[in-house]
Amino acid sequence: MLPTFIIVMHLLGVVTSIRAVMSTRTSQGAIAWAVCLNTFPYLAVPAYWVFGQSKFDGYDLLRRNEQVTNSGVARRAAAALRAVAVTPDSPRMASHIALLENLSQLPITTGNAAKLLVDGEQTFDAILDAMEQAKRYILFQFYILRDDGLGQRFKEMMLRKVAEGVSVYALYDELGSKDLSAAYCEELRAAGVEIAPFNTTQGKGNRFRVNFRNHRKVVVVDGSVAFVGGHNVGDDYLGLDPKLSPWRDTHVQLRGPVVKSVQVSFVEDWYWAKRELPDLDWEIETAADGDLAAACVPSGPADKLETGTLMFLHGINSAQDRIWIVSPYFVPDEQLMSALQLAALRGVDVRILIPQNPDALHVYLSSISYLQEAEDAGVKIYRYQPGFLHQKVALIDKHLSSIGTANLDNRSMRLNFEITMLIYGERFAGEVEKMLLADFAVSKRATPEEYTKRSFPFRLAVRICRLFAPLQ
Repeated sequence: MLPTFIIVMHLLGVVTSIRAVMSTRTSQGAIAWAVCLNTFPYLAVPAYWVFGQSKFDGYDLLRRNEQVTNSGVARRAAAALRAVAVTPDSPRMASHIALLENLSQLPITTGNAAKLLVDGEQTFDAILDAMEQAKRYILFQFYILRDDGLGQRFKEMMLRKVAEGVSVYALYDELGSKDLSAAYCEELRAAGVEIAPFNTTQGKGNRFRVNFRNHRKVVVVDGSVAFVGGHNVGDDYLGLDPKLSPWRDTHVQLRGPVVKSVQVSFVEDWYWAKRELPDLDWEIETAADGDLAAACVPSGPADKLETGTLMFLHGINSAQDRIWIVSPYFVPDEQLMSALQLAALRGVDVRILIPQNPDALHVYLSSISYLQEAEDAGVKIYRYQPGFLHQKVALIDKHLSSIGTANLDNRSMRLNFEITMLIYGERFAGEVEKMLLADFAVSKRATPEEYTKRSFPFRLAVRICRLFAPLQ
């Protein structure tokens, strides 16, 4: 029996490695899987069928879906947004607009207002206040939803609003929210709140598809105000976990036409989870103080192209003066790392801010492997000292700010459903700059000695984690 088992597993390893080579999105990932499948098939074969898929089938992008277009939702939203789309004033701007609109299938709009929300108390107070003002509906989506103090505050708010006749639609990722109690959801459901897991494993052949995550954090109220950023719903995001406190994160509050683009992203996820379309407001209103252009870029493994990667590459390659990136998980692939190096070599101020004490050891070890190649090109990496850094923010030149849910790693670029807000305007960029300068002031420059001066076992662990980074 044992010889037969060994032969069968190695044959399965060979066959599965062929599939991995043919379907894995990156050459690094294909090589890593092929080596594992042929060397350790007993573990690698089942691991591949659970974690190895990189294309999410069955998810309908409502921006292209005929059924939804015929229902009028996508058509009404697209036509309304097109009426307030940015008009390019130069060939370079026209090229930039064309690229982002082709990636996102959503226009860059004018007439928007944005408010920077720094850390948990400011963020959650603003979200709860907006929910309190809701008259028609609330769209509520988080990767992590906990049944703790903060989770109870949001539950009570949703119960109160649905009792007032407001429609509440709530989505959570079932893996990110694996500790969420059934009683929490049942209480909401019994009161009339429409709550559902995103459920990546639904559909024929998808029951083992657990490597995908819906990592988006979105709240939309009445189609007029939206919130997007790094925070999830949990007491730790208020800095109440002593091991990770203080928690450093950033959200953004948006008003104006771009809110409808955020709404499109939510509706697509809701349609996947529930196969129904909520009744929402699609009339476009510019913000009273709306002087900003803004774009919403949803990205995920159902996209035909690698939307997140291409968006970041374009931002890095177009930077002329500076590109500051903040990410808790810094494990870029070769093309992103090369773009950062090229930017630094042409004189751009390239700074990367990552945590001193991340919450994932393999990510920490992987990030150390980039220090030497960053230093050689002039890319400056800093480690944030107090608490845990979780914000996903980028600042390009003097005018473009990016706030969203995507990290600079393989998972966010290829496996997660993410959402990124691009905000154009020097005044808002100045606010982001001030915030990030305060973060850099309490950070220390990372040096290659963190790797080169360590023991051989440590350096070996770093290289192994770097090798497996495409599989994460």
